[in-house]
Amino acid sequence: ALAALAHETRLAAFRLVIGAGPEGMPAGRIAERLGVRPSTLSFHLSELVAAGLLEAHRDRRQIFYAPDYVGTRRLMAFLTEDCCGGRPELCLAPPTGLAAAQREEGDRAMTDTPRLDRPYNVLFLCTGNSARSVMAEAAMGRHGAGRFVAYSAGSQPKGKVHPLTLELLNSFNYRTDAFRSKSWDEFARPDSPKLDFVFTVCDSAANEVCPVWPGQPMTAHWGVEDPAAFVGPHDKALKLFRRVYLELESRIKIFASLRLEGLDRLTLQTHLHDIGKGAAVSEPAE
Repeated sequence: ALAALAHETRLAAFRLVIGAGPEGMPAGRIAERLGVRPSTLSFHLSELVAAGLLEAHRDRRQIFYAPDYVGTRRLMAFLTEDCCGGRPELCLAPPTGLAAAQREEGDRAMTDTPRLDRPYNVLFLCTGNSARSVMAEAAMGRHGAGRFVAYSAGSQPKGKVHPLTLELLNSFNYRTDAFRSKSWDEFARPDSPKLDFVFTVCDSAANEVCPVWPGQPMTAHWGVEDPAAFVGPHDKALKLFRRVYLELESRIKIFASLRLEGLDRLTLQTHLHDIGKGAAVSEPAE
């Protein structure tokens, strides 16, 4: 594993995939982010898989690479288990300057999700920001009221919310006057809300290179069918919009019920991934 990481491109790829969480990243996106030719990157990724640091799986026409957490934990244990006679905590002398900031951030990443003195900010993304992400924003605002503040945006916003989105939300007694279709660039500015969670609800947005968000939000893909792409009678279209809304609402209810402050980030990331896959999420015992 150490030999595999002793190469600049492989180390950069490993850090990138680890940052993406359990869902991983498609090979094409990794190549784009690193500026490496796909054929060259394929060799490096294969080395990381062989070393037990990454896992590969195919989803439709794409190959995704995700962290192999067992192998990564094994490597970390090997590096630290003999520190200071088996007491690694004694080796952690307080660093200064930039090293201190990096250590502090690393410690927070492995400990419990912090309890904030404000609601958690959640951003839902899709390409057009006219249907799915707006419905998710609405559901999160209702079921997460008091604990979460919901937003939505698009990588290529339509500029207006789909009429059937508004019709459906009105039928569920939502106030819809504040919903609008907007670019995700609004949430990448220095004065934008500090995001805690970012969820993509369409495959296109999930595969695009996102802006750098303020803060270090946790991310997951909760993809659902695009109802705006349906062509057919009004009643059938509205029925599809309703089904998509209910699917998103179900996931959001599960997420909003989690005791976030009691979960370490790795466990929480696994929960977010499972919610997106429609898997059952079990809470740890009190």
